[in-house]
Amino acid sequence: MKPRWILHPLVIFILSTAAVVTSLFLYIYWYMRVTTNLDAILIRFNVDRNEVLASRVWVVILILSVLMAVMFTGTFIIFLYHQKLSKLYALQQNFIHTFTHELKTPVTSLKLYLDTALKYRLYTEEQRKYIDYMVQDVSRLSGTINRMLMIAKLESGHFQEHFEYVDLAEFIQTFLKTHSDLTRKGVVMFHPTESGPFRCRINETLFEVVLSNLITNAFRYNQSETPRVDIYLERESDSIIIRIVDNGIGIPSSEVDKIFRKFYKIEKPGQNNTTGSGLGLYLVKSIARAHKARVFATSPGLGKGSEFVFMLPCTGEFHAAQSHPSYPDR
Repeated sequence: MKPRWILHPLVIFILSTAAVVTSLFLYIYWYMRVTTNLDAILIRFNVDRNEVLASRVWVVILILSVLMAVMFTGTFIIFLYHQKLSKLYALQQNFIHTFTHELKTPVTSLKLYLDTALKYRLYTEEQRKYIDYMVQDVSRLSGTINRMLMIAKLESGHFQEHFEYVDLAEFIQTFLKTHSDLTRKGVVMFHPTESGPFRCRINETLFEVVLSNLITNAFRYNQSETPRVDIYLERESDSIIIRIVDNGIGIPSSEVDKIFRKFYKIEKPGQNNTTGSGLGLYLVKSIARAHKARVFATSPGLGKGSEFVFMLPCTGEFHAAQSHPSYPDR
């Protein structure tokens, strides 16, 4: 196990302070010692004063330089830790604001619908409309809470849900049929290749979350007249590859490596950025880890769509790590 305690900011600060104190002590000690004994040395050994002083000066300068380098290095590391903590704090504050919004909005809507139902006599058709609205808000609220619980379970390292072998082609087709609400905002096309079979050991519940999050994001970050998502299923050597391609707004090259971070959200110019918790893609990344898989994104640039690649090892022992140089880990 790596001695991580030595990189703790408090330990680094103490060591840096000790280096400064030691350097000052040595300097004072050297100065007092030289000034008080210089005459005695000259008399006893008949040595030129400049030679003695020069030799000691260079030794002390070297020691002080090393200690000062340690001090500045430690201070710089503390500065980096401070910057990192500041960013984490900003992310936490942003998450609290976003999560509060995600909870408050459906609760407020539910209260409004219920107050309306109690205050007015509604016809059956209107009642059904309001009930549908309430069901949607409850689903949104439940989804937010479930994402948080799922992330907590995955991060704890004690995720012990059931994994079983399924045909991914059939699984994806069934998912799209049973989740038709995801396709209301655009077109979703499934393109399984003939390089099957596509049997692989997965957790179906988690995999539904992956597909749901990626398709939802594809439509959320899409300004095309006809939003479109194409899902490709391929087999390459000992891996099954799922590629989800959209015609959305694309991803800036500077953001591609950041979008899977916890709480991270890409700013959408001119739009309210409170929508979404910044946990969807982080959850996808966590689920990929639970499957010993890899996931990454690519994009030709803004306005040119994006592609998410999910690589799933499907031969040999389930927990064995696989290497696929043709699809770099991002």
